[in-house]
Amino acid sequence: METPDNATTPASAAEEPTGIAAQDWDTASAEPQYRAAVVDLLGALAYGELAAFERLAEDAKLAPTLADKAALAKMAAAEFHHFERLNDRLRAIDAEPTGAMEPFAKALDDFHRLTAPSDWLEGLVKAYVGDSIASDFYREVAARLDTDTRALVLAVLDDTGHGNFAVEKVRAAIEAEPRVGGRLALWARRLMGEALSQAQRVVAERDALSTMLVGGVADGFDLAEVGRMFSRITEAHTKRMAALGLAA
Repeated sequence: METPDNATTPASAAEEPTGIAAQDWDTASAEPQYRAAVVDLLGALAYGELAAFERLAEDAKLAPTLADKAALAKMAAAEFHHFERLNDRLRAIDAEPTGAMEPFAKALDDFHRLTAPSDWLEGLVKAYVGDSIASDFYREVAARLDTDTRALVLAVLDDTGHGNFAVEKVRAAIEAEPRVGGRLALWARRLMGEALSQAQRVVAERDALSTMLVGGVADGFDLAEVGRMFSRITEAHTKRMAALGLAA
């Protein structure tokens, strides 16, 4: 996954870490509910990376040129490396990776089923918009994690290069055929709605994650802050749409 332009910065990111955010994993994980929340988070991220790898490999089949195919294959390999890091970390904290990923498989599979692209350009927009929304969400959560887990989460959200690649290809397509822009703008708005619905559904179904967001095991979050968090994610989406040359 990636946030190509890091368009959203968590409100707490610039603040001096306190509470759990100032602790290492060994200290923070003494709280069972916090440990459960981290296992959930890493499981969701790991399945997301695995799904991203599979999707990029599929998108490569739609690539119009050999160079485009090779570029997507390289990005897919980077996503799989991220998956391996998360998989290894789950094992290191005595969590079974498959079991950690399983609760999130249906929601993510449903999202990808409902948003299957019909062509190359829709696939590029989906990766740029959909993955970036997910990455923004995880970056918001990462600001409240222990230092060890936060470092890993931010590392696997590093840009694989897909963001700039998508912007270049989509803008070129719109310049060549302006009518394409309207279709892709509608598609991106649909992706935004589906991605936010999926994120809210996942959080609502996992008690440890929802507690992390609204208060309790994580410091400083409250319901009002959750609302502001989703507002920041929406604003970041608008900026990315502009980068693509599309109306939000």
